[in-house]
Amino acid sequence: MDRRAVLVTLLVGLVLTVTGCTIVPEPSEMPAEPLPAPPASPPTRLADLPANAPDLVKLPNGFAPEGLAIGPGPTGYLGDRANGAIYRVDLATGRGMVLSPPTGRGVQGLKLNRDRLYAAGADTGDARVYDLGTGRLLVSLPLVKQPNKDTMVNDVLLTEDAWWLTESHGNVLYRVGLPPDGALPTQRDVRAVPLTGDFHPRPGTNANGIAPTPDGKGLLVMQSNTGRLLRVDPDTGRATGVDLGGATLPDGDGLLLEGQTLYVALNDGNAVAAIQLDATAGKGRLTRRITDPRFDKPTTLAAVGDRIYLPQARFDAPTTPATAYTVIAVRPAK
Repeated sequence: MDRRAVLVTLLVGLVLTVTGCTIVPEPSEMPAEPLPAPPASPPTRLADLPANAPDLVKLPNGFAPEGLAIGPGPTGYLGDRANGAIYRVDLATGRGMVLSPPTGRGVQGLKLNRDRLYAAGADTGDARVYDLGTGRLLVSLPLVKQPNKDTMVNDVLLTEDAWWLTESHGNVLYRVGLPPDGALPTQRDVRAVPLTGDFHPRPGTNANGIAPTPDGKGLLVMQSNTGRLLRVDPDTGRATGVDLGGATLPDGDGLLLEGQTLYVALNDGNAVAAIQLDATAGKGRLTRRITDPRFDKPTTLAAVGDRIYLPQARFDAPTTPATAYTVIAVRPAK
């Protein structure tokens, strides 16, 4: 290597060190297949939003939201819990379009990786993968053998090698192994992980929101009907209550982990709880509650720029073609 090449290499390394940037290929340069395993936390916080981006996004009337995934950049994807439609919205402008039409099969939690959208199948008891560009259903994996009116496959987490889903009316988590070559998972990759230890199922919504622990070695699961946050061993399913110093999280729903801060959407509380956790999530401290007068049963959370976006489920409102629904953005740093 000649001196000029060495100098260029050193300058590039210096720029990357100072800016903290990571260079990745543009989406058009990324191969369509195979896909790598999904990362634990997509870097949506790195995206920029214009100063005039709306903090209230109107959804089509009658579109009853539950899950929300954001990326690449300030693009949001929402699922209709009633009819299974998927809506794509530019959070910088508030303009959107229906990506996948209604199917009559509801959609709950959503997460994305590269060009795929991973969804929880609500009362149909399945796990689904959609094409992020076209909205086409790529695969549907049955999780619950005999779904009934009490079935609720609810929320989703992607880790490096697995796709986790909660079942709110049962006593299990579902783990779907993600093939290392990026191929779509199959039924052979599905495994039920029974919840034990401090998890005690009760009537109503049990396991709901799910997130990784700060050290990446465990799972955090919100048991909504007890208001208790649980740390779950992913190998055994054994749950241990996170010591919050006596604080509870009634009607806790979706979870968003950022560093060692866990944000919890509180449905009936119309608030977001901020919890400062230790690295293992053995202990935590409720540091603040974020409220907004426009909240109406927030369900889940996804972040971009300096904002956290929350779909408003309006569970107490009748679900009709005329019912208005929104997504509200808050700035937790303020």
